[in-house]
Amino acid sequence: MLKDERLLQDRVKILEKEIQTLTLELQKFQSRIDYLEELRIELKALKVFLGRLHPDLKNKLPEIVRKIKTNQLAE
Repeated sequence: MLKDERLLQDRVKILEKEIQTLTLELQKFQSRIDYLEELRIELKALKVFLGRLHPDLKNKLPEIVRKIKTNQLAE
């Protein structure tokens, strides 16, 4: 019985370490998500700003994005 308890304690310690590792990875991932969300908002603001200065941008932007995506896929 004592041996079983020791095995269970070791298993619990391993699981606790795994949880800590996963928590750290999730925090890093959340930081990246937050950064990407900030970039998305900034890009949207730039799009609105440029759309006001250059009204024709709204019509040309989808074509420009499509060309960039095509070029990136080709690389």
